[in-house]
Amino acid sequence: MDIGGGRQEVVPTSCRTAALQVKQVNALQVKRWISFLSTTRDSAAGRSYKLREVMYPVDLPDVVHTDLAPASERFLSALESRPPAAADGWFEIPPTGKVEINSNNVRRLRPFEDDRPDCAVAALHPPDDPARVVALHLHERWWGVDDVLRTSSESRCGLVAVQTTTERLIVFLLSRVVDGSAQEEALFSPHPCTERCKLLWSGGQAVGFYTVKHKGSLCDSWSGRCYLLPVLDTLLVRRRRRRSGFALRMLEDFCSSFAAEEFLGISAPLSPGMAAVFHEPTVFCVSRCVQVCRKFLQRHEEHRERLYEVDAPGGWTQRRNIWLNIRLGRYSLSTDDK
Repeated sequence: MDIGGGRQEVVPTSCRTAALQVKQVNALQVKRWISFLSTTRDSAAGRSYKLREVMYPVDLPDVVHTDLAPASERFLSALESRPPAAADGWFEIPPTGKVEINSNNVRRLRPFEDDRPDCAVAALHPPDDPARVVALHLHERWWGVDDVLRTSSESRCGLVAVQTTTERLIVFLLSRVVDGSAQEEALFSPHPCTERCKLLWSGGQAVGFYTVKHKGSLCDSWSGRCYLLPVLDTLLVRRRRRRSGFALRMLEDFCSSFAAEEFLGISAPLSPGMAAVFHEPTVFCVSRCVQVCRKFLQRHEEHRERLYEVDAPGGWTQRRNIWLNIRLGRYSLSTDDK
């Protein structure tokens, strides 16, 4: 390049290549962020919010769970300070619906146990159905529930350990909001923000999860008892993705993740809590859970003496061998399962 009086400095090829790579990376980052920011419309003008790009909350820089509540409070305070007739725009619900964004249609949603009151997120609901959640306010904008459950990252495929606050929000949505009924909400209480769990991703969507109580972890906050073996505590597959082998896949992953442990547990009772994972769309069914366990143990004989239904903390008097009880007919199986 020209320097001063027309002299040229020769830049080594390796340096030019490195500089070009840096420029390309920075350009890609800028392009992705511009793509994300371009989806947010001017709410003051009363326009609709609509996701048009491929960036989703789980793909963006993570938020600290203690920052969720202050951000929600600021947003709610701004809404509540406006006149009752004033709205912050509309949120579109495909294919033709929409919900007005005003203080009457927004509430605080606490995704974790009561011991974390510092964590809350603003949730939008229809005016005639306060219990239904259609969108969450994250990263200074509204996201539909289905979009919170999506990813544009090809690396999120199969079972992935939950590490971020956004991933824990996804676990909450799957267990308490998506496909939710009053019965299922009663079965799945909010998980602690430190719960060990894995999300199952398929086709760019979160389709299920399972949680684990590790050996040595506290059973509760008051007794001081600790689990004596690893326990599969909860497992869920989205209703429209059931009967696809996902539950069996998660059970296999749980057992293989603790290959060094002599014994493993599944939280008792298998009904109705665990049955909620495998039930038919309208009827809770113990046999569906037992059917998955039976299919797994038929394929993996090495786990027959290893897998137990357990009550906390999992002492020998609190364990029941699942394969033995299946063989003895102590679980109720439907006609289709026999």
